[in-house]
Amino acid sequence: MILSTRAYVLLIALVLGSASIATMEDTMAYEELRYKLVEKTDAFELRDYEPHIVAEVRVQDRFDNVGDQAFKILFDYISGKNTSKQNISMTIPVTQQPDVKNGERIAMTTPVLQTPESESGMDYVFSFVMPSEYTMETIPAPIDPRIKIKSLPGRLMAVHRYSGGWSEGNYRKHEAILIDAIRERGLSIEGNPIYARYNSPFSLWFLRRNEVLVEVKQ
Repeated sequence: MILSTRAYVLLIALVLGSASIATMEDTMAYEELRYKLVEKTDAFELRDYEPHIVAEVRVQDRFDNVGDQAFKILFDYISGKNTSKQNISMTIPVTQQPDVKNGERIAMTTPVLQTPESESGMDYVFSFVMPSEYTMETIPAPIDPRIKIKSLPGRLMAVHRYSGGWSEGNYRKHEAILIDAIRERGLSIEGNPIYARYNSPFSLWFLRRNEVLVEVKQ
């Protein structure tokens, strides 16, 4: 079947519109790490993040490969591979069978964080931010010894947002943009840049929300 130009344009619009809605649902369905917007420039936002709890795992591989293995480990934890400290009913559908009878499902939040741990480029820490309802006393304990639960203090972060694929090349380009903008603004950099992803791997690459975060001091 040959479509007219008008029909073809309409079809493309419908496809892109559906993809956009799906991507918005992908990100809006999850609780996002809370922050207060302090300042906004053309290159970045200055955000004051609240204290929060993370489940993190350290993995070793190339930048473009570490995400898959880290995500699997952490997703098993929030899917029930943990020791629940409170009695909360399981939700349905269950996407993965818990390894423990009393394991607790933990809601997914955004973003997923990737932080380099060494200069080698082969050592990273991946973190899932835990829902704000949990405290260090109530958060389920992981069964996998590779997972660590940590309480992080509030931090002032410079954040540069961009779209596109998850390749190292795309990330490094935007990391450089943020670092240059921070220096021009006269802020002091604290620690390593953090790579934040907000969408699932099934999201269209050009609709993804990605961010580079750097802790700063004024």
